[in-house]
Amino acid sequence: MATPPVTRSHDHPAGTSGDAAAASSSRALVPSRAVQRHESGIIPTLQNVVATVDLSTKLDLKHIALHARNAEYNPRRFAAVIMRIREPRTTALIFASGKMVCTGAKSEDDAFLAARKYARIVQRLGHPDVKFQNFKIQNMVGCVDLKFAIRLEGVACEHPVLSTYEPELFPGLVFRLAEPRVVMLIFVSGKVVFTGAKNREDIYAAFNTIYKILDKYAKHRRSTFE
Repeated sequence: MATPPVTRSHDHPAGTSGDAAAASSSRALVPSRAVQRHESGIIPTLQNVVATVDLSTKLDLKHIALHARNAEYNPRRFAAVIMRIREPRTTALIFASGKMVCTGAKSEDDAFLAARKYARIVQRLGHPDVKFQNFKIQNMVGCVDLKFAIRLEGVACEHPVLSTYEPELFPGLVFRLAEPRVVMLIFVSGKVVFTGAKNREDIYAAFNTIYKILDKYAKHRRSTFE
């Protein structure tokens, strides 16, 4: 049976297709994108994709934890089963309500495939009514090395509304863009962490914007090939 696009709210049993079909559906959900190389030759890389999905049924977390591999459950500390798989290397938080959070994926495709695998595992552990609904990417984290050190004080002075810099509390400068809605952690070493993005285009757009700003405060440039 063909897998419908997971961004819609159609009911879809978790076990109706194999991993290959899931990967195919993932690629349909996230079409290949041509990365436009920045004039600097630098491209941000994805470090973590956080996604959510609704399994659409109540779950017996104790039963799941007792019978699943690589799963732990301590309701006194956290009201969810923590489950891990090696491929794609991810972690899932599975709640009794049927809500699931998948974290640790390095791409949108991996997040989708991992969520499908977790849903299939839960389905096989005594929950045949599990479905795969409302898959959604909630946060994407990326990082980049600009290859030059940055005078953060200058950035903070020029952009007091968008930035927060308190080196006695945190060594990085926090820069909040309004469009796209991405938060950046900028360090004097030239490392930048992007968070809050809903898609990778937001990270690329934020990089293009922040590069122009930070380039004016560059010091000690290093080769792009280092």
